[in-house]
Amino acid sequence: MKNKSENFYYKLCRLAIPLSFEQLLGSAMEMIDSLMVSWIGMVSAVGSVSMFMVMANTITWGILSGTDIFAAQFFGKKDEKNLKKTMGLSLIMTLLNAFFWFIIFTFFKETIIRFYVQDDLIVQNALSYVSIAKYSLLMEALVFTFSHLYRSTGQADFTLKVSLFSSVLNILLNYGMIFILNLGVVGAAGATFLSHTVSLCIYIFYGIKTQPLFLGTLSEMFSFSWDFVKSVVHKVLPLMVNETLFGFGGMLLVKAISLLGTESLEAYYIGDQIASFFSFVIWGFGGSVQILLSHALGQGQRETALLMGKKALYLAGFFAIILGCMILMLSPFVTLLYHIQNPAVAMLAKQMVWVFAFRIVFRFLNFTLFSILKSGGDAKIIPYLDSGIVFLVALPLAFISGHFLENAAWVYLISQSEQLVRLIFSLKRFAGHHWACDLTHIS
Repeated sequence: MKNKSENFYYKLCRLAIPLSFEQLLGSAMEMIDSLMVSWIGMVSAVGSVSMFMVMANTITWGILSGTDIFAAQFFGKKDEKNLKKTMGLSLIMTLLNAFFWFIIFTFFKETIIRFYVQDDLIVQNALSYVSIAKYSLLMEALVFTFSHLYRSTGQADFTLKVSLFSSVLNILLNYGMIFILNLGVVGAAGATFLSHTVSLCIYIFYGIKTQPLFLGTLSEMFSFSWDFVKSVVHKVLPLMVNETLFGFGGMLLVKAISLLGTESLEAYYIGDQIASFFSFVIWGFGGSVQILLSHALGQGQRETALLMGKKALYLAGFFAIILGCMILMLSPFVTLLYHIQNPAVAMLAKQMVWVFAFRIVFRFLNFTLFSILKSGGDAKIIPYLDSGIVFLVALPLAFISGHFLENAAWVYLISQSEQLVRLIFSLKRFAGHHWACDLTHIS
């Protein structure tokens, strides 16, 4: 038993460390983008567009979190034929989502931007940003798909190297295009697009050279039966719906904050950026847990997967408390980081960081529980536990408290009581063991 435990912790660290660092690089890139944009006074312009970009990428993540279940289980079973089909179906679904949002950003861009802001100057700069940023969605869809398949097949080290190169390139391009070429928000969008394009080229050329198990001929990757498509989509669709509703719910939550004024909205964006930066541990840890449990279930080791789930949850609680404390320690430096001149915004931003520190502790536990449930394809329950609670608890509390309170930090704190409700119901689902299923028996 001790050897099995040590083996689990070793495998978890081997996956979680590169995955966490990869997420850290992504969060750092977003934070540096935000800092550079704040230095030219365009936080609100870019932030308003980013909310919709995040929603688009969140749906992509929902698709891939579903196909990852099958990819990891097929890899655990050594079923290369269905692993290749999973890659093909993943590419089709993520590109369809990217094209949908590309059309939205092309024909309805001003409408969605004015959902958050009415200031004409901010809207004009946001329109300039989105005119370039929309092309990044197509590149990101392809990059994310390659990255997720490499991770699901145990090659997280390689995706980390690509992310490291891409992040450094993005920072250099950002600085050059924003400040040296004086392109402003257009330069910020262009730098992101170019860095994603380079990442995609690396994945494609490396794939051609090494021929990973999930890549094959066009017929191997795209000739799947209707039964195969139904089996995968049956698990993917609830996660897609959840991410769509969760993203939309997040946008409405920001809308509730924005009703309290521009200062409240700016403080929220700053707190969200700092919390997102530290979320790399959550994404890396949860992603690793899902992959390891899926491998075990694909190999028919149900009891092992159940034990691994319990160990993962204990570890999540430990790391969640540490992470929350780290964010609290950073709050005094918010003003220096973002060059905030307005004392009211500076104080409110610090308070927002305190609230996000509280939120991230519970989000860590909930995300780990969701990763465990998804490892065995228990996808139908996720929309009820995640986005359902956003609409039933968080949003009503945000809009009602916003009507009576003027402090955005208090409004956001009250809305985040949803995290405790979600934790209670998620623990109950986890304890039922219904999630631990082998999904590899499809044609």
